[in-house]
Amino acid sequence: MHVTSRPEGPFPEALRAAIAASGLSLDRIHHRLRRRGTPVATATLSSWQSGRYRPERKQSLAALAALEDVLRLPPAALSGLLGPPRPRGRWLPPPPGHPGLAETWSERRDISAALDTIDTRWDDSLTRLSCHNRLEVGPDRRPASLASRRLLRAEADGADRWIALYRLDSPGPPPRIRLAPPGRLGRVVEIPEDGLVAAELLFDHPLARGETVIVDYTLEHREPRPYSQRLETAIHVPMREHLLEVRFATEALPSACYSFRSTALDARPRAHPLRLDTAGSVHAVALAAGPCRFGIRWEWPATP
Repeated sequence: MHVTSRPEGPFPEALRAAIAASGLSLDRIHHRLRRRGTPVATATLSSWQSGRYRPERKQSLAALAALEDVLRLPPAALSGLLGPPRPRGRWLPPPPGHPGLAETWSERRDISAALDTIDTRWDDSLTRLSCHNRLEVGPDRRPASLASRRLLRAEADGADRWIALYRLDSPGPPPRIRLAPPGRLGRVVEIPEDGLVAAELLFDHPLARGETVIVDYTLEHREPRPYSQRLETAIHVPMREHLLEVRFATEALPSACYSFRSTALDARPRAHPLRLDTAGSVHAVALAAGPCRFGIRWEWPATP
């Protein structure tokens, strides 16, 4: 049975009051929302209460309607306090059919609730001019580290962070992120059961429209990973240049290497053979790439 009174005040205050009146902990609310098919992380609920973030995505608004029911509030008692979406500077509309971060990375499970805890609002206003990812494979055939260097250009005033996402081939502790100065690490969300990490990489100042920035970071594994046989990335918005490189230890050279690239995120990729150079490296480049999957795979020689 719903209460007859509606919470008053700005959305964060009304939400805090409703949660306090319900006597439910954030963990209990999280479990009840999950049972309703609209999961919201406890960190997200906390950020809504504090006013740092507010529900704006379609999935978040659906979860908010379920939250009103969990808290025994009248329909729209909380959502009616949100008002219009917050202004976010001069936005360029995303390309038609362009999938967002959650859609691109939710092939195994829905990660929209996790992404709600970090500030992804500048993703569509940063043009990817170039990206260079370099994987180091050790003598034990296992990945040792992945270095990423990106050149971005702001298409709106105010962009102050880049969102890095990385997923392991199998569940396990996600790698640590080591960010080169002058960048700083913001919020980090880890989903060990999916082997995924999402992190805010903060610039040293908000960018002006047209300003460029270099983001340089390295992913370091916390524990030995299974033998690696591919380096793959999902490109969800147009990019001028995306360079992938794999460096193999001289004690562990592959018997064959191939680049592959799909014409869309869900299309079957086309493969092309690659030749190792004398330093034990291979690379592949995608120019003017739209939404696609792009990567390098290799085969290990048979063990004697």
